[in-house]
Amino acid sequence: MPDKIILLHQEVGPDAREDEKDTLVQAAFVADSLAEDGWETETLTVDLDLAEAHRRLSARKPSAVFNLVESLNGRGEFIHFAAGLLESLGLPFTGCSSRALFLTSHKLLAKDIMRRSGIPTPDWFKPAGGNGGGGEMIFPCLRKSVWEHASLGMDDSAVIDSEDRLAADAEENGDGFYYERFIDGREFNISLIEENGKARAFPPLEIRFVDYPDDKPKIIGYRAKWESETFEYNNTKRRFDFPDSDRPLLEELEAIALRCYDEFGLAGYARVDFRVDGRGRPWVLEINANPCLSPDAGYYDNALRCGFTRRTLFRTLMENARRKL
Repeated sequence: MPDKIILLHQEVGPDAREDEKDTLVQAAFVADSLAEDGWETETLTVDLDLAEAHRRLSARKPSAVFNLVESLNGRGEFIHFAAGLLESLGLPFTGCSSRALFLTSHKLLAKDIMRRSGIPTPDWFKPAGGNGGGGEMIFPCLRKSVWEHASLGMDDSAVIDSEDRLAADAEENGDGFYYERFIDGREFNISLIEENGKARAFPPLEIRFVDYPDDKPKIIGYRAKWESETFEYNNTKRRFDFPDSDRPLLEELEAIALRCYDEFGLAGYARVDFRVDGRGRPWVLEINANPCLSPDAGYYDNALRCGFTRRTLFRTLMENARRKL
């Protein structure tokens, strides 16, 4: 009998946002790949009724779980609950531990850990909680959600250029946001995968802002990620090939990403997002311990360029999970 793998993800309702619907794309993509590789798969959804999820998982007795949970009941601060449930059941699962998911998903906590560990991250400010990273806020700054990923709430208005605008924006948006010094420069990410118990960095990926007007902020907002008919989506382009002059910078990005992997106790796979300022200094924006695995996502694109196929990529992620036994 083939091994039984549960694909676990949050419930996605008919009125879900585009980023939430993408979870269904990921689940179907992973299920097809695992089935091709000889695994029996079943998809389960989970919400905040963790007792019911415990019962259903216990009844099915899977050999492992592919964890695609990104939120529960539409709230990103609960992302780590599913991993905690799987840990309590003693089930091996793909990706990071509940601890690593919590530490990286709470962006203020993650930034504080980075700063204390000597990992460069931009200064930040939270009106209700004081300065972060030392000193006063430098404008322009960028409004960011404390918990939510997928660039939720991020559009051109998120770039704040004065104290008056900051005060008005903070009053309008409430306590769930903070403000980070805006690095007006190049945007990179480094995808990571674990092979034979050791983290490996994929080559850097740069996101270029093509034909952006001078007065339009160069940010990866919600439209750029999820709304395919928009200027932002169609004018942010991936770049994988670089001149030799970029080699020292690219090596530094990879080294910092691997430091993040170790510092936060990441596992299986992850992605680290960077900005590089005009002086060539890299800054870690966020650590994504559960990056998107859709066929059009940067992580998958990069994996193919590194010699993986769909089957070998997801087989590696499953082998990492089973190694936890």
